Amino acid sequence: MIDLNWAVNFLPLTGAGFGVGFLVGLTGVGGGALMTPLLISSFGVSPQIAVGTDLLYASITKAAGSWRHHVSDHVEWPIVLRLAAGSVPASIVLLVAMALMPLNTVALAHWIRLGLVVALPLSGLAIVLYPLLAQTPERTADGKTPPRTLATVLFGVALGLLVTLTSVGAGAIGVSVLAALYPHLPAKRIVGSDVAHAVPLTLIGGLGHLGLGHVDMGLLVALLTGSIPGILLGARLAGVAPEWILRPVLGIMLCYAAWILFNK
Repeated sequence: MIDLNWAVNFLPLTGAGFGVGFLVGLTGVGGGALMTPLLISSFGVSPQIAVGTDLLYASITKAAGSWRHHVSDHVEWPIVLRLAAGSVPASIVLLVAMALMPLNTVALAHWIRLGLVVALPLSGLAIVLYPLLAQTPERTADGKTPPRTLATVLFGVALGLLVTLTSVGAGAIGVSVLAALYPHLPAKRIVGSDVAHAVPLTLIGGLGHLGLGHVDMGLLVALLTGSIPGILLGARLAGVAPEWILRPVLGIMLCYAAWILFNK
């Protein structure tokens, strides 16, 4: 746990949650990729606490989105199960390794920062490239979905490790790689499947970090207080601002966040 002066920090943290939630509702991506570096660089939260708290925050916010996608029939559940078959065991293995072979605080913070410096530019690139990847149709001869089981499970493993270590990747990287693996699927089903898969992954990762003492519940409440209305407002205004402007701006913001963390 960390000791924040909530009389001073609650409103700024709520504002940060609102801003990030608004961008997520507006564009569908950017939650963990924006929140974690913001907490570290602007609020002085340790990398471990930032990652652990953000994972639980993501699991709560994405649960509602996942249900909405499910009701709208926007989830390709076989793809979700293939991803989870790789990501969930990978996340558990990494959490167990962190518990059994604990690094000192400085070393763990270093590795998390290093992971963020790599993951953030990848997320920024994925945000920009996703529309291009999603425009290439592909179908099998009989019109069925090609399963690509091994590739999907292996990607799930990589995503499970990356998200558990950095809390980044479940959104931007997830939808971009899924669009490349399954370009025949409509964008709404790509996004819905990615959101549905992110719920168990971020929940398990968040609970694991909670067990390691890497979650600040006061910080979580402050972020949720702002992000829930932010997401609702952003979703209502989705489509007002053109994506060809928003996506490059988000990509630049993520690269800048990586640069700040690299030099911090």
